[in-house]
Amino acid sequence: MRLKELLGVILLATSVAAMADGRIDTTTFKLDDVVVTGSRYQTNIRHLPMTISVINRQKLTENYYDNVLPSLTQQVPGLFTTSRGILGYGVSTGSAGGIKVRGIGGMANLLVLIDGLPQYAGLYGHPVADACQTMLAERVEVLRGPASTIYGSNAMGGVVNVVTRQMNEDGANTNVNIQGGSYGTFDANVTNRLRSGKFSSIAGINYGRTDGHRLNSEFEQTSGFLKLGYDFTHRWTLSGDINLTYFESSNPGETSNPYIDNDMMIIRGASAISLTNHYENTSGAARIYYNWGHHHINDGYHEGGCPRTAYYLHNDKMGGFSLYQSASLFKNNTTTAGLDFQHFGGEAWNKAMSDGRRTDITHRSVNEIAGYVDFRQDLAAWLTLNAGLRLDHHSVAGNEWVPQGGLTFRLPKDATLRAMVGKGFRNATLRELYMFRPANANLEPERMVNYEVSYKQRLPEGQLSYGINLFYLKADNMIQTQMVDGRPLNINTGATENTGLELEAELQIYPYWSVNGNYSFLHMSNPQLSAPEHKLFVGANYRRNRFSANGGLQYIAGLYTATGANEHKENFWLLNLTAQYRVAKGLHLFAKGGNLLAQKYETVSGFPMPRATFMGGLNWSF
Repeated sequence: MRLKELLGVILLATSVAAMADGRIDTTTFKLDDVVVTGSRYQTNIRHLPMTISVINRQKLTENYYDNVLPSLTQQVPGLFTTSRGILGYGVSTGSAGGIKVRGIGGMANLLVLIDGLPQYAGLYGHPVADACQTMLAERVEVLRGPASTIYGSNAMGGVVNVVTRQMNEDGANTNVNIQGGSYGTFDANVTNRLRSGKFSSIAGINYGRTDGHRLNSEFEQTSGFLKLGYDFTHRWTLSGDINLTYFESSNPGETSNPYIDNDMMIIRGASAISLTNHYENTSGAARIYYNWGHHHINDGYHEGGCPRTAYYLHNDKMGGFSLYQSASLFKNNTTTAGLDFQHFGGEAWNKAMSDGRRTDITHRSVNEIAGYVDFRQDLAAWLTLNAGLRLDHHSVAGNEWVPQGGLTFRLPKDATLRAMVGKGFRNATLRELYMFRPANANLEPERMVNYEVSYKQRLPEGQLSYGINLFYLKADNMIQTQMVDGRPLNINTGATENTGLELEAELQIYPYWSVNGNYSFLHMSNPQLSAPEHKLFVGANYRRNRFSANGGLQYIAGLYTATGANEHKENFWLLNLTAQYRVAKGLHLFAKGGNLLAQKYETVSGFPMPRATFMGGLNWSF
């Protein structure tokens, strides 16, 4: 029996059991159960058919990572991100920070959002991992599986939505974090949150640098974030934010064929203005955003080769607006209608090192406009129907219809059963269409259909929660580079069928201990890079009086770092520990160790990760 048929049988059997029971669930839920990803309006996660993981600020900050991606890799089953060093991900050749969910992603087919707005390079279509700073995140919501009905292209594999910091009560709060350690690594950030009546502000700055664990692997970054808000009334709020990141990165190349002078200077910026409303029976927003980037890269050369005579430069942009409004059209109903518009593109050129002469590579832009409707209806106290449809028009690819549907069963004893089917798609990027030799202006969108069933339960008093997911996805028309008539060409030829299982659990051992863990299994008909077959994480937290500690053990198996004739898989264990002690009110000293088993492993082929690393510092809140 195929998995999608098995999912249907499981759904039917469980729904019959639920109706036979006849009881109504009246549990009161925690704030963590309220999410925005998947619907664009605040809603209880138990009414949505898709699978969403919420990583709150406590989890994001307990190991003092400056970037959210390491925490997501540990805490979200089915999600894996690549790394190449102790600090920084970089861009271009030799970069890391590719995100894959259920084997889909890595480049432009997984969407990163900040407060629900897209964040990716206009020419290349992929997110820039070094802009995902922990300092600006209140929580991160990860939707596993396609979300193209709500978010359009690039949300084919899923969505990572960074929800920015908030200040809900009058007063001020400042946090200072400073740490340093292995390989000359130093990291510091300061954030301030303020509210005075109707006005609120969030501001932060972060600086990090490292010598790197390999020759020519230095990295240095400065980031800043500012968000201002004003509440006209308790129903209408105007807010604006800007996020700037500048980093300099060196790529050492593969150990077997190292690079010389492969250096880059990158500026990334994102800004938005939002007007939101919230009434008892309707809520929505009007949002305008603009993202930009400037990349200045020396592509370097291999030993024995010739130094480059020109720099590669590009300016990219992405701007647009998002309008949506949700309303209760009749009893127990929520219907959302939205309109999205994007204009993105940029220019790329080579600049001669000798005289600054410019040689153009491309200067392109495209438009994308879409409308969608999402319909959610409670058919009973224990059953919700969800259906959505999007019509997306791309100025090159044309029209794309994107349906989605699902059922949510709220069962007795705080249990939830979900079943859904959804389509995801991704339009070709400007690079794939027009830039460099493999470019092909006739590319069609990549497409995927995903089926899944999930079950989650939180036992009485919330001390234990657990969940299980089964999914089957089929992706085709995937863009790959192949030799055609003796030259490389991007064509729609790739396909994969991925089947998987995801487990997660969390247990609070009162009063001092808590443990959590997750496991995911992924079977791929065609091997995909950076997608492990097995991923296991077990974590523990201890807190008593002034002392607290947490640790995590992660096992990765069947991680493809190369496919095809030179196929290679990695298997490894990672042990990380963090301990902190409160020396005064709001002031903690901490120490942490990464890869304490000193494992030799790679997540990007030819880029070995550092063995055991150590950091220490202070965290002060006042």
